[in-house]
Amino acid sequence: MTGGAMRIGELATRAGVSVRALRYYEEQGLLASERSPSGQRHYPGGAVDRVQVIQRLYAAGIPSRSIRDLLPCVVDGEATPELLDRLSAERDRIDRQITDLVSTRDRLDTVIGNAAANLRTGRHCRLP
Repeated sequence: MTGGAMRIGELATRAGVSVRALRYYEEQGLLASERSPSGQRHYPGGAVDRVQVIQRLYAAGIPSRSIRDLLPCVVDGEATPELLDRLSAERDRIDRQITDLVSTRDRLDTVIGNAAANLRTGRHCRLP
């Protein structure tokens, strides 16, 4: 191995993901490796950062198809007007999710308050 290249197990450990996830990322075209003569995958030193970006995008609910399109901009800074539109659309989708989550949290806070009052007073818990 040369120049900071690492095997799949080392990348998995450094990036905090499973080997299976790395193989999936390759299948989806999100991550590339070079193969040694014996068939072992070798990843460049920058692969850890790339995997962590992929993980964050997945955590935001972005599907692999969209991540593949977004990675050139996110990782390399390459942008097009179409990509900017897609990024904006993903941000809008995330904003809607955040709004829904805040609303759900607020309702849960009300339920918790009602349940706490029930424990103190015996009043029925009522859903908002």
